[in-house]
Amino acid sequence: MGTPEYTLEPLPYHVELRDYLKSQERELWNWFASARAQADYTENLRMELLKSTYRLDAEGHPELYQSVLEAKTRLQLDIPVTLYQAQNSTHLNAALYFISGEGHVVFSGPVLTLLNAQELKSVIGHELAHYHLWSRDEGEFHIADRLIQAVASDPRAAGSHEQTARRFQLYTEIFADRGSLCVTGDVHPVVAGLVKVQTGLTHVSAPGYLKQAEEIFVKGNVATEGLSHPETFIRARALALWQEHREDSVADIARMIEGVMALDELDLIGQTRLSRDTRRLLEYFLQPKWFQTTAVLGHAKLFFPDFAPAKMRDASVVEGLKFTDAKLREYFCYLLLDFVTADPELEDMPLAAALDLSRQLEIDAPFEKLAGKELKIKVRDVRKLKDQAAEMLAKAEVAG
Repeated sequence: MGTPEYTLEPLPYHVELRDYLKSQERELWNWFASARAQADYTENLRMELLKSTYRLDAEGHPELYQSVLEAKTRLQLDIPVTLYQAQNSTHLNAALYFISGEGHVVFSGPVLTLLNAQELKSVIGHELAHYHLWSRDEGEFHIADRLIQAVASDPRAAGSHEQTARRFQLYTEIFADRGSLCVTGDVHPVVAGLVKVQTGLTHVSAPGYLKQAEEIFVKGNVATEGLSHPETFIRARALALWQEHREDSVADIARMIEGVMALDELDLIGQTRLSRDTRRLLEYFLQPKWFQTTAVLGHAKLFFPDFAPAKMRDASVVEGLKFTDAKLREYFCYLLLDFVTADPELEDMPLAAALDLSRQLEIDAPFEKLAGKELKIKVRDVRKLKDQAAEMLAKAEVAG
């Protein structure tokens, strides 16, 4: 029986960040894509390989190079690949040194003696999958990787830069694990290899560990705390989900890597998403004609210069704006309150509309407390207006 076919594609996060950097950081992108930057990067890698490794030749390690050949075939790579053993390192690991047109895989610690042939093939597939990702689309994902890692390493970097670099790297490991599965066609040696490298054990049960990983998620959603690599149980579950071709695997994997959206942990993509959600909320909130005064629309254009209210309300918008993070919920409370006071001539109507929408968004309790405090209104008066809101809004809608 042949090896199953899998389609290896960048994850949505890879594509979204690549596109963001190309459009929003064009000057930086052009520099990292330049011939000079590439040449400097390549020369540094070559010197590092010469100084810190022992080169493994094909004559002395024919089985390893046979695995390389099979991995290249499965990953549709037509490049020379050289293997190395790192010097002065006992830490179990393998890494790809990326040079365009060449693959250089470095083993660290006793990986070659700890893993069996299929597990080694899986590790080689993982590292060459990095090359597969970084060489596609004219090297754009490698440019994105180097750019965001460099920015995040700068002392002036914001938390959003560090979070972005972290998530891009985490997703890249998920992608590379899929490369392992593409090469082996069997999730078990992939998982066994991951567990052995993390534990140093000579014998592990891949089916047993997959069951162990699934038990963790039966108790609820869990997100990675890893800085560069997701925890092994997350990598194992992500592989199992992908192997099963489950329709919800993309969302499940995103939850494991990104967790729930939190204001203090936003990356660059999260900031873009929050801006989009802010616009969607305002488009929905300001849809009624009575709300679209010059003062209100002028205020909205301070947020988005090309702002226009929605022509019709879509209930799905509200469902997509329900958050569990306390600071995000507070952010949307303040956003609603900002428009409550944008045009005093509208009197109580904007507050009634905000109270109604806060109920739909399930942030009514913190919004009522905030409105009472900031607007100097008694709690009982806020609640009275809340009870009357639906009727007031319906009448305003009829009056047009």
